[in-house]
Amino acid sequence: MDTTVPSPARVYDYWLGGGHNFAPDRALAEKILQIMPGVRDAARLNRSFLRRAALHMVEQGVRQFLDIGSGIPTVGNLHEIVRAEAPDCKVVYVDRDPVAVAHSELILAGDGNTGVVEADLRDLDGIFNSEPVRKLIDFDQPVGLFMLLVLHFVPDEWDPAAIVGHYRDALAPGSFLAVTHASAEAKPAGMDEAVQAYNVKSSANQAFPRTHDEVRAFFGGFDLVEPGLVGCPSWRPDGEGDFAANPEINEVPFAGVAVKA
Repeated sequence: MDTTVPSPARVYDYWLGGGHNFAPDRALAEKILQIMPGVRDAARLNRSFLRRAALHMVEQGVRQFLDIGSGIPTVGNLHEIVRAEAPDCKVVYVDRDPVAVAHSELILAGDGNTGVVEADLRDLDGIFNSEPVRKLIDFDQPVGLFMLLVLHFVPDEWDPAAIVGHYRDALAPGSFLAVTHASAEAKPAGMDEAVQAYNVKSSANQAFPRTHDEVRAFFGGFDLVEPGLVGCPSWRPDGEGDFAANPEINEVPFAGVAVKA
């Protein structure tokens, strides 16, 4: 584990007020906050969307969830949200950051309906054949697949749309996909400089914001549910509290949920 290099999972954890991060993560997180103060609000908007998307899937009868690029499951994460509505829900978290995985295993120790897998999102065989997935996920039944703030770390040469397509092909009809992704069209003050600063300090995890059409392509083979691919807080908000005060920040993460027919 190289804790001297900032990690997306741990930087995000810091922005959410978590304690599972190290000095290099905090230094980079604070530097980006100085450049783009609204980034902490963007992280909060993503977390609020997670809750709304998960509850929608539970309402549609989904009881098993696979969270790719999950980061660290701190307070208010997926397993807590879905089990508050349906206690029999099962959740598997997947991340390639060994520190995030180690923290996750400690947090979830003794929870028989939750598992953690250390894997790159491209390693579908490793993920699907892992013990937690084989134990907890039945791919003959609908699955709620989450890919939040992870696909913008996938370069074009990896063909992220094809990667998502491989997951889609493994899912049963009635499964859902939830995605959030940094927008290349939103231009709040400091965003371009923040992305550049992040990429300089986190060379192994370059960020690639994309356009609406580029992110929309990740939902190929799925049917987007209303209101489609929108700014994060505009996806079925519960109230004004789901929005940031700065309207430009509300457009920074795209968000969408789709179903496999």
